[in-house]
Amino acid sequence: MKKIVLAYSGGLDTSYCLKKLSNEGNEVHAVNINTGGYTIIEIEKMKEKALKLGAHSFVSINSVYSFYEKIIKFLVYGNVLRNNTYPLSVSSERIIQAIEIVKYAKDNKCNFIAHGSTGAGNDQIRFELGYHYFGRNIKIIAPWRIWKLKSRTDLINYAKKHK
Repeated sequence: MKKIVLAYSGGLDTSYCLKKLSNEGNEVHAVNINTGGYTIIEIEKMKEKALKLGAHSFVSINSVYSFYEKIIKFLVYGNVLRNNTYPLSVSSERIIQAIEIVKYAKDNKCNFIAHGSTGAGNDQIRFELGYHYFGRNIKIIAPWRIWKLKSRTDLINYAKKHK
C-alpha cells in the first residue's frame, strides 16, 4: 500500500484520481489548498465527496495569506499581465499549492504525491517542478501520463461505473 497525498480540488480529474488510487488499495490523503477560491460550504462539500470516494483523510489548508504575501502582492505592484490583459495569479498559485502539498506529505510521512493535471496546459509542469524542488525524495504519480488516459470521456465513464 502506498501512502499518497493527492492535490485535490473536487473536480472531475482529481475525483477520478482519488477513486482510482483508493480502489487500487492505496491510502490516499486528499489535500485541498485554498488560496482564496473556496467558501466554507464548498470545502465541507468537497470533504464529504472526498471521504465518500475513498479518501483516508481530507484536509483543506488555508494558504490565502501565503499566496498573497509570496505572489499576488508582487503581481499587483508590478501590474503583471499576460498579453496585456490576463492576470498571472492563476498559474502562479500552483507553486503555493505545491509547497503546501509537499509540506503536508512530509509532515504525514507520505512517500507519494499525486495530481490530476491533464497536461492540456502547463499546470502539470508547474506542480511537478514544485514537487521535485521542495520534495526531492517524494515520488510523483501523474495519472494522465502513467495511466495513459486519452480523454475526459475515460474519466466520466469510470465515474459512472463507480457511481
